[in-house]
Amino acid sequence: MEKLNVMVVGVGGQGTLLTSRIIGKTALNAGFDVKLSEVHGMAQRGGSVVTFVRFDKQVNEPVVEEGNVDVLIAFERLEALRYAHFLKKDGKLIVNDCRIDPMTVVIGASTYPENIIENLKKDHNVYTIDGAAIAKKLGNSKVLNSVVLGVAAKHIGFKYEEWVSVIEKTVPQKTIDINKSAFDAGYNS
Repeated sequence: MEKLNVMVVGVGGQGTLLTSRIIGKTALNAGFDVKLSEVHGMAQRGGSVVTFVRFDKQVNEPVVEEGNVDVLIAFERLEALRYAHFLKKDGKLIVNDCRIDPMTVVIGASTYPENIIENLKKDHNVYTIDGAAIAKKLGNSKVLNSVVLGVAAKHIGFKYEEWVSVIEKTVPQKTIDINKSAFDAGYNS
């Protein structure tokens, strides 16, 4: 495996930061130099959260420039649309197919765009999953990030066992089994 630039975007509370840490630790355990950058915005109020995870033999900068992301993981459709310009031409866009209205839509100052995923598919390699529905079936809606990570893991690389090992060491002890089940559901989708 060679260098990879990963971007994780979502709305506050969706597990964006935890997902980025799992990706970073997995790459670090595989012997890569890893840089992680987090941008929080209004995360606690449902605002946009953006993280970059870069790994290679040596990484000097934590932030990835537009047009250079290999894998973009979006936990919400509008966030996928908002940051799709960061993808390389042959990059992969993993989208959790859910809608969370931003405050401007809630107060009526703007409208939520229609056909986001269909429009993204015109220019990008898009892989969608309804992580929220799968997490709900598993009995814990908070593990949707692990479901989506399972899908993304196939496009990032590393062995299945390497991912699971990091999940076991990173998520809270009492949630290890449900997070592993969620990761498996995404990985095997």
